Amino acid sequence: MTTTTTPNQARPDLRDFYENPAVPVASGPSRTLRQARILATALGPATPGHPRTVLDIGCGDGTAAATAAPLLTGHRVVGVDWSQDALTRARTHLPYTIRGELTALPLHSGSADAVLFSEVIEHLVDPDTALAEIRRVLRPGGHLMLSTPNLAAWYNRALLLAGVQPVFSEVSLRAIHGRPGKEVVGHLRLYTPRALREFVAAAGFTVVGLKGAPFHGVPRPLRPLDRLACVRPQVASILLLHARKT
Repeated sequence: MTTTTTPNQARPDLRDFYENPAVPVASGPSRTLRQARILATALGPATPGHPRTVLDIGCGDGTAAATAAPLLTGHRVVGVDWSQDALTRARTHLPYTIRGELTALPLHSGSADAVLFSEVIEHLVDPDTALAEIRRVLRPGGHLMLSTPNLAAWYNRALLLAGVQPVFSEVSLRAIHGRPGKEVVGHLRLYTPRALREFVAAAGFTVVGLKGAPFHGVPRPLRPLDRLACVRPQVASILLLHARKT
């Protein structure tokens, strides 16, 4: 999903970087579908006339939410982003969008039943404030579906042993240095499964489960191995964390 580092947190060049629609912002449809299935199971069927509200915070152009929507039939999916350009594109996919910053979401406390927070946290200067604000807008027992790249992915373990910069990590916004890949995506923070669990729990959530998802950027010959690694989230490419507001 698109990144939501807030304007007052980011330097102008960083904001321009995140506003660029050419910057890749998602780990692929497999992650989106796996995440949506987990959330659909957690929410259950929609009650006629009483849809539950799902916020896609950092919705970007809305394509990921549109991919998930068929699995969330009957529920109200609302895209939230601080980028006006992203929201303009998102409105072609989503009926409801809101412009807002993660430091102060323009929503009442306890107004959402679930939050999708996909491929966002790794881009934030202040993830603590972001989770606190997400917790505020969720109702008691509300669901948080968070996805982020895994610093401890199977190939990153091998790369570190070889003295190579891990995939997903970056030392510059202008070019790739010391790691595989060609695309700069602006990652500021990376998590291992243990760190992510502890961080989310410390923010006032109960972690329900952690699953893995593949990464579309893995070279084609290695993709079967990457899909196999999803069985063990500790070594999977992408982490899918389900938590509930305590």
